Amino acid sequence: MEFFDAFFSGLNWLIGQLWGLPMMILLIGTGLYLTIITKFFQFRKLGYILKNTFGKIFEKENKTLAGVMTPFQAVSTALAGTVGTANIAGVAAAIAIGGPGALFWMWMVALVGMMTKMVEISLAVHFREVREDGSVYGGPMFYLSKGLGRVGKPLAILHAVAVLIGGLVTAALLQPHTAAAALEGSLGINPTLSAVVFAVLTGLVIIGGFKAIGKFCERLVPFMAVLYALGAIIIIVINFASIPHAFGLIFRYAFAPAPAIGGFAGASFAMALQKGMARGMFSNEAGMGSAPMVHATAKTDHPIRQGLWGTFEVFVDTIILCSLTGLAILTTGVWDSGLSGINLTIRAFEVGLPGNVASFLVMTGIVLFAFSTQVGWYVNYQTAVHYLFGDKGVKYLKWIYLLPGVIFAGQGANAVWLFGDLACGIMGIPNLIGLILLSKVFMDLYRDFIKKEGLDGKHLEIVKGEN
Repeated sequence: MEFFDAFFSGLNWLIGQLWGLPMMILLIGTGLYLTIITKFFQFRKLGYILKNTFGKIFEKENKTLAGVMTPFQAVSTALAGTVGTANIAGVAAAIAIGGPGALFWMWMVALVGMMTKMVEISLAVHFREVREDGSVYGGPMFYLSKGLGRVGKPLAILHAVAVLIGGLVTAALLQPHTAAAALEGSLGINPTLSAVVFAVLTGLVIIGGFKAIGKFCERLVPFMAVLYALGAIIIIVINFASIPHAFGLIFRYAFAPAPAIGGFAGASFAMALQKGMARGMFSNEAGMGSAPMVHATAKTDHPIRQGLWGTFEVFVDTIILCSLTGLAILTTGVWDSGLSGINLTIRAFEVGLPGNVASFLVMTGIVLFAFSTQVGWYVNYQTAVHYLFGDKGVKYLKWIYLLPGVIFAGQGANAVWLFGDLACGIMGIPNLIGLILLSKVFMDLYRDFIKKEGLDGKHLEIVKGEN
């Protein structure tokens, strides 16, 4: 018993270091550096980015380009892996521990993260592996090893191992576990039964390969995001008069300690900063190198064009969905209730919406978000397996992904969360280092795209299919 106590105590310490000040400096520093060298592209050209992402959702697929998924399928699959319980419970936990000011720092991480994700996705497409059978693999392990040679190989292996562990723990185990617990609490459904159903449904999707996953996420993700967003928007509109006060709390306590009020224990400036940044990164995963593995499979005529979808992805995940959760909590006045995590979000919906609508929306959101994350993250898991063990590894390790949720159904998962946090923290380090070292490669791609698009004021025609 003493051994396990010491082990988990040491694990907690290591995670604290990984998600502490050094990681925050590396995360924000990388995002700022990339933002500066592109002359604040994500702000200057936000209209252009939205026009060429959201504005082209219904554009017909270009079947002449290499790739497996359409750009929108890729972003939907990536969002399936990022839009999840972090948007519902993570934001609430950040506010409950760090105070309203944590939301401000979550925004700051997102604003620079928009460029970080654009860069990592662009590099993933540039260095991807297009095979003779039409399959495509890419991501940090490929641009680290190909772009940095001997220096990048150890970083690539470290990232791939972290993805493997993170996939099995956070996506394959904790997502169905969270959904099963929600269904048991709301409807009394046996968690093992729920986990088995999740495993079967996930298996039916992934057996069709990356293209089937893309088509599935293309349909599910917009539906679940809009459903949850509508519930939060209704709450905010009903409490319209409280919006100025909510923003006042956010900006006031972003730079000053939040005093103890009601059930809120109070929070220092450092706590607001740390919790906001950590939850921001955990929510949109900018800098972790997870989304690039999905976007690398997209059909696109230029790496930067797909990178634009990464900027759009962070914008939707954090600037829109996380903000809606935070404002729902603040405008209903429940942020200082003493509740935290999913319970705080549920409380905000109960106060803001009539009858059983609140519990239905939150439960449905948890189940759909968890399921989509489990399905979407499989692309990352298989990419890591392929990089480490090749095609034979994929053949035999593919189905292991379905087992953790069933094996641990109904059991406590608090200790498992630690391994998930550890893996996610480790993923970010080699990837962020790689983004800095490969920034020259990115800038060559960036300048080429700017000229072709005429964004430098000198319009040149794009040659279809040219990279």
